[in-house]
Parts: sequence; C-alpha cells; structure tokens
Amino acid sequence: MPNEQFYVKFPRCLNIKILLHICCGPCTIYPLRILRELNHDVTGYYFNPNIHPYLEYRRRAETLAAYAGEKGLPVIWAEGYGMEVFFRLIAGREDERCRICYTLRLQEAVRTAKEGGFAAFTTTLLYSKFQKHDLIREVGERLGRESNLPFIYVDFREGWKEGVRLSKEAGMYRQPYCGCVYSEKERFYLRAKGKVPLHEYETRHIGFPPADLLWKRQRKSVSVLTHIFMKRP
Repeated sequence: MPNEQFYVKFPRCLNIKILLHICCGPCTIYPLRILRELNHDVTGYYFNPNIHPYLEYRRRAETLAAYAGEKGLPVIWAEGYGMEVFFRLIAGREDERCRICYTLRLQEAVRTAKEGGFAAFTTTLLYSKFQKHDLIREVGERLGRESNLPFIYVDFREGWKEGVRLSKEAGMYRQPYCGCVYSEKERFYLRAKGKVPLHEYETRHIGFPPADLLWKRQRKSVSVLTHIFMKRP
C-alpha cells in the first residue's frame, strides 16, 4: 500500500491524478490494478532511454501500447530515443549506473508530472523483484522532496506472481533482461563462456521462456506506435 506520508496529504477517499512512470507492459499490470482500486486517476509515462538496442525499446513500447489500449490507460510517450544521453551520464561511472538510471528516468517523470498538473508520481520499477528496490524508493522520495511533488511508494512486489501469471496468459512479451547493454551482458555472459546453454539459463535464472519463443508470442504492433516513432528521424 502507499506510504502513510502520501495519505497525510491525500486522503484515501480522493481521486488523485497520478503519473505512473512505466518501464514495460508486464510490470504495469499489478501497479495499475492497485492504484485504480484505490480510486486514483492514473496516466502512464514511457521514458526509458536505458533500454537497448532500439528494437528492444520498440518491442517493449509496443507491448505496453497494446495493453494500455485494452485497459483504457492513457500513456504519455517521451519524444525521441535518448540513448546518447544515457551513455554520456554512465560513461566512467558504470558502478553507479543503476542510481544514475533511476534518477534520469524519475527526474523526467517529475518534470512531466508537474507540467501536466499531476498531484503525485510513482513507478512500475517498484514491482520488479530484479530491480534495486530500496534504491528506487530512495531516489523517488528524494526527487519528491526536492520538487514538492509526492512520490507514492508502494511495494508492488507483493503482486509479482499475479503479474507474471497474467502477462503470460495474455501472451505479452516478457523481456529477458533489465534493459541496458550492461544488464544484457550480465544476463547472458555465461552463455558466451560456454557454461550454461542460453535456453536453460533464461528459464533457470530469469523465469522467462527462451527469447525466440517470446518473439513468436509478441503481438502485432498497434498502428498508433508507427505514428509515434516515425514522427522524428
């Protein structure tokens, strides 16, 4: 449930306009349900320059767009693909890349939320068992204090199994690594060393089907995304 500091400012009975930073479609399922059950007005925000390569970025966006369309979830799509910004911030500071990555994405969420007149913000990153949960909370709450925009902290990990089950039943694309090339290397480096076959590694350590099967399950892109991604060169 949301932290008590949130409810000091916003009683449970109010319909709060919340910007939900979204990392991918599957991680949206449980957080969206919880926030809507609390009677909040939720809008998604897709800004993830940490996802590489570009085709992976598009696959995750397409999956989210399809799911958002089914659930009637409005989504704000960040313009462009800021891969270069991400790498400039990370270069020489790879050991701090997760903190830098969370800060970059949530700073943009704060900026977008304030411009859009939202009353609070949160992120689906709080759902994943594979993310640095305490660090995400730390970054989110700090940015909330600095911007005077409440960060809604919820330990969405309690719904991990439910989200996994529902995303598999829906045939959603479930990515086999966090997003950046550093995490991709960490996931699949054992394969390059010849220690564990890729399909076995994916199933044993990540809990996802092999990547080639995921590709076959991917739904067709929705037409709106063609417009979104082709607007800029």
